[in-house]
Amino acid sequence: MVLVHLKQQGYFVRSLWALLVLSAIAAAFEGRWSLTFVALATFALSLAPLFLAHRLNITLPVPFVAATTLFVMASIFMGEAFDFYERVWWWDIALHGSSAIGFGLVGFVFVLMMFEGNKFAAPPWAMCLMAFALAVTVGAAWEIFEYLMDQWFGLNMQKSGLQDTMGDLIVDVLGAGFAAWTGYVYLRAKDKSFWTWPIDRFVTLNARLFRKNR
Repeated sequence: MVLVHLKQQGYFVRSLWALLVLSAIAAAFEGRWSLTFVALATFALSLAPLFLAHRLNITLPVPFVAATTLFVMASIFMGEAFDFYERVWWWDIALHGSSAIGFGLVGFVFVLMMFEGNKFAAPPWAMCLMAFALAVTVGAAWEIFEYLMDQWFGLNMQKSGLQDTMGDLIVDVLGAGFAAWTGYVYLRAKDKSFWTWPIDRFVTLNARLFRKNR
């Protein structure tokens, strides 16, 4: 069944997977084992959402898989292996912002799932606040992870230290706030809109999880 999910992905996603595999093979032939490892690790992490979705019996929208694959490539393959974090000043900001939005939307869908759709006991602002809190918590946990890696293993994940950490947290809060606002619009809107289509698409593909939404 997992192979079926893999085949259902669009040409764009499969092209990214092929690029990672070919990069790993080319790096191995050149003896660049660190790049080989990074490429294969990126490939494995990009497949993780599909395996998790299969385990949970959830259908993921193709754009979600594409966005996840792009994010993993941008953060690990391009960010670390090709040092885009140092070469492009806004690279880290863009990744933190997009990840905060992503985790905020995931958190909102999870909260919506718990209440089985939009006929809920809690008001819309409370549900969106829970999604916001989840996204900010993930961002804060990542900053703690960066700090521990720097302290324990002498890495430089925090770059400029406090300045980098606070900048990342501010971007995380803004991204989480945008995701929470999107969830609020979804709950209050009577018709579909450009801002809410990711949530609506997920709900449509997994209607059985949102019985009161139908």
